[in-house]
Amino acid sequence: MKSFVFPGQGAQFPGMGKDLYDSSPKAKQLFDQADDVLGFKLSTIMFEGTADELKQTKVTQPAIFLHSVVTALISDAFEPDMVAGHSLGEFSALVANGALSFEDGLTLVSKRAMAMQKACELQESTMAAVLGLADEVVEEICAGIDEVVVAANYNCPGQLVISGSIKGVEIACEQLKAAGAKRALILPVGGAFHSPLMEPAREELAAAIEATTFGAPKCPVYQNVDAKGHIDIMEIKSNLVSQLTAPVRWTQSVNAMIADGATSFVECGPGKVLQGLIRKIDSGVETASI
Repeated sequence: MKSFVFPGQGAQFPGMGKDLYDSSPKAKQLFDQADDVLGFKLSTIMFEGTADELKQTKVTQPAIFLHSVVTALISDAFEPDMVAGHSLGEFSALVANGALSFEDGLTLVSKRAMAMQKACELQESTMAAVLGLADEVVEEICAGIDEVVVAANYNCPGQLVISGSIKGVEIACEQLKAAGAKRALILPVGGAFHSPLMEPAREELAAAIEATTFGAPKCPVYQNVDAKGHIDIMEIKSNLVSQLTAPVRWTQSVNAMIADGATSFVECGPGKVLQGLIRKIDSGVETASI
């Protein structure tokens, strides 16, 4: 069985998508449609913008979504038995598997990005990558700190991202290093994604999702919140909302897909980050990109 996976924030790069735009009439139509939906020239920023311009919140998430979805929709090889996405990538996965229209998916991603930016501005916060410790040790240390700091991204064995207040993350990094972490490195991000500090964004996204029509997916989507395959629309919508304040269980999702029969994983979108994580989770599965 073949699983198609979609990357999240951080996969962007200057010039992204220009090759797709130039080589496919369908891709060109989707890029032009995206510019109309968003009300600004996202395609121009993707093709000609600097790395700093691509880091703008209103640009980054729609850009990765657009690149990922276009890659899937123009490919003859896109025939998934299951799909999954890392954080933002879950929206790309839902458009690709037919649960969301392209326009509705892009609109939700744009609203999600803006809501997250507003939540970041309410309280200074950050994230940090922790390497070389068992998940349970990281969880235990975070739980013992009298600040908001939680496990946010279970990326692969020995690689976990924590998220929370600046003070909480700084204290956690010191304690994690003392506990034997190879690295505990604060990341250059705008705020504490996938933590309780995203609650204001969660409420805003919930209203937008509730007002959006979802269709029947062609195949299960393995969602970040519980690492299970879903086809029920109500469950999918609820999990999308919960995702903002809950951890991304990527390791668990990949293991669940393998347990359910996935033998190969194809990454759709910019970069090859997910392929690297998947090989660290299980070196026995095939990975590729389109």
